[in-house]
Amino acid sequence: MSVRGYLVAFSKFSFLLSLRILLLVPAGSVRSQGDAQSDNKVMDNITVRQGETVFLRCEQGDVVTHTAWLNRSSILYAGEDKWSVDPRVSLVTLNQEEFTIKIENVEMTDEGQYVCAVQTSRRPRTTSVHILVQVPPKIINLSKDLVVNEGSNVTLVCQASGKPEPSISWKLISSSGDVGSDDEYLEIPSISRQRAGTYECTAVNDIETDAQTVDITVNYAPTVLEGRDVGVTLGQRGVLECEADAVPEADFEWYKDERRIVNGLDGLEIVSSGSLSKLTFFNVSEGDYGNYTCVANNKLGFSSTNFLLYVVIEPTSSTLLQGPRAVQDGGAGAMALHSTSCLLLLALLPLLLQSF
Repeated sequence: MSVRGYLVAFSKFSFLLSLRILLLVPAGSVRSQGDAQSDNKVMDNITVRQGETVFLRCEQGDVVTHTAWLNRSSILYAGEDKWSVDPRVSLVTLNQEEFTIKIENVEMTDEGQYVCAVQTSRRPRTTSVHILVQVPPKIINLSKDLVVNEGSNVTLVCQASGKPEPSISWKLISSSGDVGSDDEYLEIPSISRQRAGTYECTAVNDIETDAQTVDITVNYAPTVLEGRDVGVTLGQRGVLECEADAVPEADFEWYKDERRIVNGLDGLEIVSSGSLSKLTFFNVSEGDYGNYTCVANNKLGFSSTNFLLYVVIEPTSSTLLQGPRAVQDGGAGAMALHSTSCLLLLALLPLLLQSF
């Protein structure tokens, strides 16, 4: 190697050594030799969102012999030579006016101080800038869907990451009631069936909003609506309906007096779907009239209600015809009696006149 080459190599070595020392010197501690002003220039913070690209620009000026960009612990670029192994870091501009690099797809680990060190013919100087990385909120811990019995104590948890730190809130979105919380934890003591539904956790910061939901199912014993008595004409079709509110859905049983009714026997059909059960009589007989009981049950309990199937007698066609005829005959007899009375009065009239 020539003497010139050794000098160039020594110059680069000296510059890089000074950069390493610069990393250990607090910002603002280096001052110029000719005046009291610091050679360190501090630029305004750069705020960037996670995933975006940030540009770091450093003014050159004068006659620059060496220049470099450094982060907290290593050299990113020394002139055109890339020292960083990170593929996201690249050179944008290097000339007498500026030295600019960029970092793509910024991550939280990129946050911190960056220094541009310039060696000119007059004196060395540095320019520092602090990168602040903002991160959208992300819910990282959320309670799973729950199935509980009515009266249980319930606690929901929602935790989120982000920068600035996100605020957390809860609300019951499947109800118009005021059920919510402005905290990571939502406490629901002695939960009732009215508080079952979908709960939404929302994490908010200055960047974005993240929201996720939790479903709470509340189990409770059946409640049967009061039975309605039904009147049916002999030989006609009749239906008894039994409705029950329960979670999980109730199973239904039908009884006549103390005997359980079997579906499909004696011309009877039982059809149960969801909260409703129907007992159908396709051809009501004398033996079908009487008292019936519907029982709804699930794993938490049971409830029942009673029905009366009673007979309805419809007027027959002969009865309808007999009624008017009977009225007509009665009217004719009255007229005949009236005529006889008139004739008797005429026969007795001369005798009455002679007595006067």
